[in-house]
Amino acid sequence: MELFNLAEYEAAARRILPQMAFDYIDGGADDEVTLRENRTAFARLRLRPRILAGVGTRNLRTTILGQPISFPVLVAPMAFHQLVCPDGELATARAAGAAGTIMCVSTAANYSLEDVAAAATGPLWFQLYCYKDRALTRHLVDRAQAAGYRALVLTADTPMVGRRERDIRNRFTLPPGTGWKNVEAYGKRDLPQDVEGSGLAAYVASQQDANLTWADVDWLGSISRLPVLVKGVLCAADARLAAEHGAAGVIVSNHGGRQLDTTLATIDALPEIAAAASGSNLTVLLDGGVRRGTDVLKALALGAQAVLLGRPVLWGLAVGGEAGARAVLEALRAEFDLALALAGARDLAGLPPALVVRP
Repeated sequence: MELFNLAEYEAAARRILPQMAFDYIDGGADDEVTLRENRTAFARLRLRPRILAGVGTRNLRTTILGQPISFPVLVAPMAFHQLVCPDGELATARAAGAAGTIMCVSTAANYSLEDVAAAATGPLWFQLYCYKDRALTRHLVDRAQAAGYRALVLTADTPMVGRRERDIRNRFTLPPGTGWKNVEAYGKRDLPQDVEGSGLAAYVASQQDANLTWADVDWLGSISRLPVLVKGVLCAADARLAAEHGAAGVIVSNHGGRQLDTTLATIDALPEIAAAASGSNLTVLLDGGVRRGTDVLKALALGAQAVLLGRPVLWGLAVGGEAGARAVLEALRAEFDLALALAGARDLAGLPPALVVRP
């Protein structure tokens, strides 16, 4: 069956995947208010296009932290790609490279960061969870740098795992033989199999550092030459602190609605963060709720340099492996290209905030 948009890939993935795997990918925290709001906030925004702008030829290319990409959509960091496809992150990396964009590889990948780098045909960033064992954390940073990753993404909104009731109900864990491959050598690969509730929540509580502060951003900058982005920023004050502590960028993110429920939708948080970053060298990216080319257009007009796409990439991976993940990216590219033209723009330069209207 031919699939025409990202929602159809979601429906197809729902039919294919085991309930526990689909719920892990699809679910949010508590009442899933923020999960829904990430989408509905985009839908509330209206576009006011310009006409007679000569849009017959368009250029979607941009540069993020010095890295040229073919269109302003990156692959967001997501754990456990083998839940949906045996080739896991290897297939995702190939799909991202074929689409001409950056993949952000999770600490919680099912393949090692070196194996993903060997499979990749495009640039990679490494998403970092800080372990209580700082020697282990530093080793991850050193390995990412040695393997050719271009940036570090510190996920800062997960001192603990949000209450994801679907995972608790399903007693989420990973199939035998899969796990956090990047920390296998430290004996920290496997999620608990015999806990009440979510094995992921138990793992994070036992292994990862809930005491992170801005001093840890300084520390990451001191041990690596890679640019550091801070993921999980939802207010201007934290964007300013990120710049003060040497971050190269921030990702406006509420972890896909999976952490603190009833937080702001990311597109609603974006304008004040973009304003706070204005005049600095801080790169501003956004994730959460992006499902249409018009969503990408709205985010760029409101101040993001690019967006990151999460769940839909995994839906594509579930449906068609590497080809499915690439098809999702290409579908979003085609939608964005058309939206750009219909809005009266030929490229990404100077998309005006006035393009977006809040009724």
